[in-house]
Amino acid sequence: MSDHGESRSQNYSATVERTIPAEHAGLRLDQALARLFPEHSRSRLQAWVRAGRVTVDAAQADVKRKVWGGERVALSPAAVGTADRYAPQAIGLEIVHEDDAILVVDKPAGMVVHPGAGNRDGTLANALLHHAPALAAVPRAGIVHRLDKDTTGLLVVAKTLAAQTDLVRQLARRTAKREYLALVHGRVAQAGEVDAPIGRHPTARTRMAVTPRGKPARTRYRVVERFADATLLAVSLDTGRTHQIRVHMRSIGHPIVGDPTYGSRAAPREGGRGRAQPATIAFPRQALHAARLGLVHPASGAACEWRSELPGDMRSLVDRLRDRARR
Repeated sequence: MSDHGESRSQNYSATVERTIPAEHAGLRLDQALARLFPEHSRSRLQAWVRAGRVTVDAAQADVKRKVWGGERVALSPAAVGTADRYAPQAIGLEIVHEDDAILVVDKPAGMVVHPGAGNRDGTLANALLHHAPALAAVPRAGIVHRLDKDTTGLLVVAKTLAAQTDLVRQLARRTAKREYLALVHGRVAQAGEVDAPIGRHPTARTRMAVTPRGKPARTRYRVVERFADATLLAVSLDTGRTHQIRVHMRSIGHPIVGDPTYGSRAAPREGGRGRAQPATIAFPRQALHAARLGLVHPASGAACEWRSELPGDMRSLVDRLRDRARR
């Protein structure tokens, strides 16, 4: 999670004071603060220290200074919400779970997650702020991970700062589990994984690619069902790079059906595995669905899991392929 600095409205929360306990002796200030204020991420706390919003024994301090126990810390949090950036809009949401800490949404195809260039409204963030106005006090309207515009399925949203920090940490530690259903071109022989770094395409800067200069990325997949010229895969991520599943499936010669960016018939081979598969199946979007989401509830500590069935358009396509394979 990245923090977006202070709100334009410059509304600040009341100063909170704590004493550094003896068991934190020897820690850096930012490490101690992260334990004293677990509802805030360390990056946010570091930014507040640098902005002078944290004092130790009434004096300004550096994030790297050591604490030894007994110091009096005063924190004056800056507002971190998003009310001044996103406008609430009455957009229907399919909510599969909601409580005081989190909300789980089944996102439809065509919905952008965050406002941005060319998509200033009509997004999931706009819809969330209308559904739960208190999300205006949470960065990014509580959204902690995203799906591409035309990818469907499950997203978790944090309703409090503490829940958001906890969920971001789960995602970083890879303890939150996400499984996708992907329909790819060609017949995939068996389960496998792709362990290949992903970064910006060297020439097409709006695309991602497998590149030695990229960040580590690993995708695991297993066969759910094979058809005459396509395969339905269950795909899980060990990392969360932009367009990771789409890029990795293309790299092994099995691009996702309907993918407008990575689904061309010129899919390259990856390490000699697979071969380029012609894009012979028509579909108006990438056939990719976030079907399962598992995490530890940030408030109760209970293990939770939600599942989402294939959306109607993907289900119809799979039915057609199944009928064709039976002939």
